[in-house]
Amino acid sequence: MPNRLAKSTSPYLLQHKDNPVDWHEWGDEPFELATERNVPVLLSVGYAACHWCHVMAHESFEDPETAGVMNQLFVNIKVDREERPDVDSIYMESVQAMSGHGGWPMTVWLDHERRPFFAGTYFPSKPRQGMASFGQVMEAISNAWQTRRDEVNDQAQRLVDAISRDLPPSTVPTGDALATSYDVIANQFDSARGGFGGAPKFPQQPVLEFLLRAHTEAWAPQAGHMVIKTLEEMADGGIHDQIGGGFARYSVDAQWLVPHFEKMLYDNAQLARLYLWAGVELGRPDFLEVARKTLDYMVRDLRHPEGGFFSSEDADSEGVEGKFYVWSENEIRALLGEDAASVVEYYGVTEEGNFEGSNILHVRGDDAPADLDRLNAALLEARSRRVRPGLDDKVIASWNGLAIRAFAEAGAALGSDEYLQNARDAAQFVLTNLRSDQGLMRSWREGRTSVPGFIDDHASMAVGLLALYQATGESNWFDEAMRLISHLDRFESDSEGFFSTSEEQTGLIKRPVDNTDNPLPSGNALAAEALFIAGSLTGETSLLERSEAALASVGVLMGRYPTMVGHHLGVAHSMGHGKELAIVGEDAARFERVFWSRYRPNVVLAVSADGDDSIPLLEGRYRPGATLAYVCEGFVCELPTEDPDIMSNQLV
Repeated sequence: MPNRLAKSTSPYLLQHKDNPVDWHEWGDEPFELATERNVPVLLSVGYAACHWCHVMAHESFEDPETAGVMNQLFVNIKVDREERPDVDSIYMESVQAMSGHGGWPMTVWLDHERRPFFAGTYFPSKPRQGMASFGQVMEAISNAWQTRRDEVNDQAQRLVDAISRDLPPSTVPTGDALATSYDVIANQFDSARGGFGGAPKFPQQPVLEFLLRAHTEAWAPQAGHMVIKTLEEMADGGIHDQIGGGFARYSVDAQWLVPHFEKMLYDNAQLARLYLWAGVELGRPDFLEVARKTLDYMVRDLRHPEGGFFSSEDADSEGVEGKFYVWSENEIRALLGEDAASVVEYYGVTEEGNFEGSNILHVRGDDAPADLDRLNAALLEARSRRVRPGLDDKVIASWNGLAIRAFAEAGAALGSDEYLQNARDAAQFVLTNLRSDQGLMRSWREGRTSVPGFIDDHASMAVGLLALYQATGESNWFDEAMRLISHLDRFESDSEGFFSTSEEQTGLIKRPVDNTDNPLPSGNALAAEALFIAGSLTGETSLLERSEAALASVGVLMGRYPTMVGHHLGVAHSMGHGKELAIVGEDAARFERVFWSRYRPNVVLAVSADGDDSIPLLEGRYRPGATLAYVCEGFVCELPTEDPDIMSNQLV
């Protein structure tokens, strides 16, 4: 008989609806029941594409004996971290405080006041490699609750104190401070394989984008090299789906070879945009092709028929990690016949394989087969007949904002009406299906929304809509972005930039602050960027001041741990070089093409071909019969020009 999760909007929670565990969703009811029974709460957090979440589910949550112990000793709550990032972030801090590291599945025991007192990640069903079994841990925790309650209370208070410390106030980093952040990042660079640090290796897109934004600075002499080396290695590695496009979440090794096979929307949206602008700015057509393949993957495999983008694809199919993606040499030779030899050599395919007896395709040959596209298409068609990995088909507002921005900018830079339409469709989908009286809801699935949106939902969508306005000149997207920006004050803090939750959202032991940009831009950084762009388009200095305050709130982290706040660094760099561009007149498209031929994240663009001056930056600019470009800095403008090349020089 299904448990309480059967009516959930989360595909991850629905995966657990038939568990013998008496699961609850997050809310007041399970804590009231725990108080009534005088037992702790067991909080289990994961997400649909999480491999080790599935392992722990199969080993423990689907086992009647283990479930019986859980039901007897605790009140059990299951949370989707993607649907409730507020709950996840608070208790992940407690895991990191106790163990020095984090991850999913996350397993935390709470008292009746929602305070954590013991926390971990995956617990095996049997003792393994020095790890206690899940059953042993549960028995020990229950015993401590019953016989050493004072110790439990003390531990809970210490953890709450540890996760409640505020960052000291700081200032927006410019010049030397950004150079210091760059130096710290450069010292962590893997010169042999690209990326930062060792295994497991994550792309760290926000850091790479900061390096791309700063690559022309004298204080960042190796920034361009670090971007190129990392993107080359990733594009050739197994983390990149060589035949279907798109990227897995991370590599379990330091060589980008063996991926953790799940594919996330937020990774692919960011990487598509990063490859796009690195290709444009650094003169790499091969990077542009990776960008196109990644965007095409998102449209083919993650797009809702009406326009929004789904969240992720699982690592597993048929219960086996990576089965959908790997190949045997015999399989490729049987499919491609006499053409197989070139593919086998190019992708490093061997009889023994490089992953559990099979082959993860990765580029090993120097020269691609002349007809590689045709051969890849044949492999992709054959692969499409396999059992696909599970799809998490909820639509998250925040992640769709990242996708909208990627498609909008790619459409403008590559001259693709199709990509622009993908961005429009996704924007309209979110605004139609996830809108609420107080801004946005967090996620949508099959006609139902989940919980009120968080800071990242509103800020990411605002940035995406502002990008869509700049890419199309369609002022309705600007209007929608400004409506979302008007809701940001409900998340604002006097000292810490922006909280994750609005002032109306309650039921947590503290208001979490979303300020770390790893693996995706934080709500705080996206809010800073949205306010910077909006302030530059409108001339409202109060918006720019709020943007600076959000960046200053993590100034200490920028200096000490810059890889944690890469997007903040990028926004700070752009703000320090900010310019505004207004283009008016019937021949505006000719000027726009020049604008989009370079990566200009520090420049905001307002366009009107027909005299519409509803955007403040356009007011009073239009002259009948002329097409003019106004380049401004700090709202002080140079003389207008009718020459796109002069405009381009003024933007440098």
